[in-house]
Amino acid sequence: MTTTADAVGLVLARPARMLGLEPFFMELIAGIEETLAIEDRSLLLHVVPDHEAEILAYHRWGAGGMVAAVVVVNLVPDDPRLPALTGLGIPTVVVGGPTRELPFANVWIDNAQAMRDAVEHLVALGHTRLARVSGPAALAHTQARTEAFVTRCAELGVEGTVVEGDYSESSGTHATRGLLGRGEAPSAIVYDNDVMAIAGLGVAAELGVPVPGRLSLLAWDDSALCRLAHPPLSAMSLDVHAMGVLVGDCVLNVLAGGPVASYAAPLPRLVARGSTAPPVG
Repeated sequence: MTTTADAVGLVLARPARMLGLEPFFMELIAGIEETLAIEDRSLLLHVVPDHEAEILAYHRWGAGGMVAAVVVVNLVPDDPRLPALTGLGIPTVVVGGPTRELPFANVWIDNAQAMRDAVEHLVALGHTRLARVSGPAALAHTQARTEAFVTRCAELGVEGTVVEGDYSESSGTHATRGLLGRGEAPSAIVYDNDVMAIAGLGVAAELGVPVPGRLSLLAWDDSALCRLAHPPLSAMSLDVHAMGVLVGDCVLNVLAGGPVASYAAPLPRLVARGSTAPPVG
């Protein structure tokens, strides 16, 4: 594909309302745009309901020469977007793939190791019944985290339960109520984002379950929401803005004719705050 466009495309297949609630994508976009601006390029953002609509957007962009490259996020196994982009000949950078072995330039995150770190931290505190409220199970990074969670819990001889969410406040609320309503409720819950973790904290307060006395909560994607909660939420912290800068650098390298390469984002680190502690009783 030949184009004189200066824009780089990013299509998000998710409810538009979630963009205003999730700090993750705003930080990622800010980092990408900051880097692209160095070469007077801009980011073209488009929100669609599903991957089918996303592929149609790529076809429109390719036919009109509207973008010089695209950034792809939230891979799924056998992702149909990748062969579509190969066929269109649009330079592509993949963010957060499940492996570094991709035929595209990519920015890779070791989600499995980060999840093992989270489980080991909670078990070291004395928790033996852990739960995880995941993001959508179809996503490759969700599967990597879930597999690591279940496997590490089994290796350490503790109970590990997984409930699927969709990153929204309502799914965090529903999942937490279901988990705390069990006869053998977990004493620690790991959430796949900050929004669901905040919702879980609210449910614990409604049900009279003290945090962290009877329940420890750990969020993924540290943010101001985590820091300002009461108690402040422990989190697996990733510098998302810095990752966006890395993605932007990767895009510029691809556009300059550089080789297909894999860039490792820094491993998320555990930031312990007031929502995690040894279980009482």
